[in-house]
Amino acid sequence: MTTQQLHLFNCLYMSVLVVVAFFTRATARRIAGALAGAGVGGVAALGIIALGEKVGWWHMAITWEPYFLTVLWIDFALCAYIFLITWRIARRFGWRGLAVVVVVAAFVGPLRDYWYMARFPEWGAYGPGIVPVLAIAATYFLLGVLGHGVMRLVAGHARGSPLARRPWETAEPSDAADAAGHVAFLDFRLPKAGRTSELGRHGVKK
Repeated sequence: MTTQQLHLFNCLYMSVLVVVAFFTRATARRIAGALAGAGVGGVAALGIIALGEKVGWWHMAITWEPYFLTVLWIDFALCAYIFLITWRIARRFGWRGLAVVVVVAAFVGPLRDYWYMARFPEWGAYGPGIVPVLAIAATYFLLGVLGHGVMRLVAGHARGSPLARRPWETAEPSDAADAAGHVAFLDFRLPKAGRTSELGRHGVKK
């Protein structure tokens, strides 16, 4: 993999991140959390790649120099859109939905990576046997859990978290419902207080 290809992927991932952030209505804090999660995941991924190289699970066409590794890490970090999607899934379905996504990623990940290597053999190759497959599956599982966990530490729990308003939108339905509830509560209490005061002025006992 060349530096030029990495720059191309970075531009692509940046575009996808902007689109996903818009459609998932991610707040600035949530975007920062997703970037943090993907950044930490990128560091872990580079470590796993180095480990796999050492034990012979795979060989990647990576130049182990600071500039190349930095660009490659940025490539991982810009995959933050993945965690914006997992955030919406966790917000809607809770930890069960998130668990399903991570398990599916662990199953699909090896298929995806082996297809990439068959399509672009100049990028590297995997060793024989089932061990590399299991290592790839475990990597996807670990990066999914780690990245989402870091995002949650930075941006908070997904359930009930606010959505960013678009310029043409008013408050969220949940916000409107809460406001209506407060108004209804006040409407119920205030007349009662007013009637009590009025009765008190006229000396009428209940």
